[in-house]
Amino acid sequence: MEIQSSAREAWALYGAVGLTVITVPKYLAAVDIVEGDGGEGSIAKLTPLSGSPYHEKFTKVDDKHMVKETEITQGAFLDLGFTLYRIRFENIPTGKHSCITRTTIEWDVKEEYVANSSRVSILPSINIAKDIEAYLLANGKKHTHSKHKDSK
Repeated sequence: MEIQSSAREAWALYGAVGLTVITVPKYLAAVDIVEGDGGEGSIAKLTPLSGSPYHEKFTKVDDKHMVKETEITQGAFLDLGFTLYRIRFENIPTGKHSCITRTTIEWDVKEEYVANSSRVSILPSINIAKDIEAYLLANGKKHTHSKHKDSK
């Protein structure tokens, strides 16, 4: 999805725990970092507005290439027979004030639960990208630098 904001401005929200500014009031009741500092290797407990809390590990936070990967480690899709549920966000510059936010979802599911694969949807990621764009357009350049450094 194309966003009318620089890739770095969008990354400042995607790459950091700052994304909670947008997601908590609209999609989640709470986000708590239960391990780490919000950077690579951290584990967050996400509590949806409806449903049970789940844990997500930040398996990759690469500020240089503007890539973030998370994996659900407890609850949510894992309770539905999935053995892997990974989301990858990439911000790709397309101009001074525009970028493409690419989201990839990777999953594996036990054979007996294969019907649950239909629950996987890119729509929440599209909605978050739209919300990030709206937030950045409304709030200017308040979030221009991610606090986490590339550990590689």
